[in-house]
Amino acid sequence: MKKIGILHGKERSFPEAFVARINSKNVPGIFAEPVKIEKAMQGESTGYAVIIDRISQDVPFYRTWLKNEALTGTAVINNPFWWSADDKYFNNCLMTKVGVPVPKTAILPSRDLPTDTSDESFSNLAYPLNWDAIFNYVGFPAYMKPFAGGGWKNVYRLGSADEFFEKHNETGQLVMLLQEEIVFEEYYRCYCIGRKHVRIMPYEPRNPHHLRYVASFTPSPERLKQMEEIVLRINNYLGYDFNTVELAVRNGVPYAIDFCNPAPDAERTSVGEENFEWVVETAANYAIERALENKEGADNLTWGDYVKRGANKNELV
Repeated sequence: MKKIGILHGKERSFPEAFVARINSKNVPGIFAEPVKIEKAMQGESTGYAVIIDRISQDVPFYRTWLKNEALTGTAVINNPFWWSADDKYFNNCLMTKVGVPVPKTAILPSRDLPTDTSDESFSNLAYPLNWDAIFNYVGFPAYMKPFAGGGWKNVYRLGSADEFFEKHNETGQLVMLLQEEIVFEEYYRCYCIGRKHVRIMPYEPRNPHHLRYVASFTPSPERLKQMEEIVLRINNYLGYDFNTVELAVRNGVPYAIDFCNPAPDAERTSVGEENFEWVVETAANYAIERALENKEGADNLTWGDYVKRGANKNELV
C-alpha cells in the first residue's frame, strides 16, 4: 500500500476534499489520509510515498521533519530543501536571467538591528544607503513588502520618498522589498501543479478578499498561451510542483508579480467552486501519479532547472 498524506493547519475544505477525492478513485494500492506524526526518529520513515505540504512555512518542526521524510524516500510536495532556501527577492533576480518580465525591485536591510547584532555587525553596509539611486531605479508609486512573503501582511503602497521613510520605520526587523508598481489592464492568478498543469484565473487584487476571483478579464487564446508558457517556465526553473503565479498585464506584457506561493490559497469559499474543483482533481491525480512512480528509499524529490543546471555547471539559458 502506498500512502499519500496531506500536512495542513487550520484549513479544512481543500485537505478534506483532496483525501476524499483520492480515495474515491479506488486506485489499487493507493490510500490517502491527513498526515499523523506520533514520533520523529532520525533516519526512520513514516511510510508515506507522497506528502502534500500546506503548513511547514509556519511550523519549523514540520519543515525539518519533512526533510527526514524526503531523505527516507517520500516525494514531498513542495521540496522542503528548496522551499527553505528560496525567497521572493531571489525569485525576481532569477527571472531577470531567464527572460521573464518582472517589476524593478530592490532589497532593503531591516530598519531595526536583528537580535544579537550591533552596529559593528554591519561594517560592510554603507550608511546611509544610496536612497536616491534606489528610488530612481524603482520609481514611485511603489510597493514595499517582506522579502520572504507572508500574504498581504506588512504590505505598503508608497507614493513618495517621505512616505517610504515613514512606513519603513514601522517594519522593525523585517527585511523588505521595494518594488515598482505595475499599473495593469488585466491581472491573473495561475495555479501550476506538477510543472505541467496550469489554470489561469482572472483575479482582481484591489477587490475585498472574498471577491478577488470575481473579475471580468477575458484573455485571448494568444494571451492564454503566452501566460501558460510564462507560468511553466517559472515553475520549471524553481522546481515547484504546487504553486501560484500572479501576472499583471501592462501594455500587453505579462509581468510576474508574485510567484513564490508554494502553499497557495485553495479554500472553496475564496477561490470559487470551479477553481476549487480543478485544484482538487488535478492535485489528487498528480499525487497518485507521484505515488505510483515512487521508488522506495530513493530520492523522490523534484528539483528545479536552476539547481540542476547549477550542479551540472551549465548556463541558465
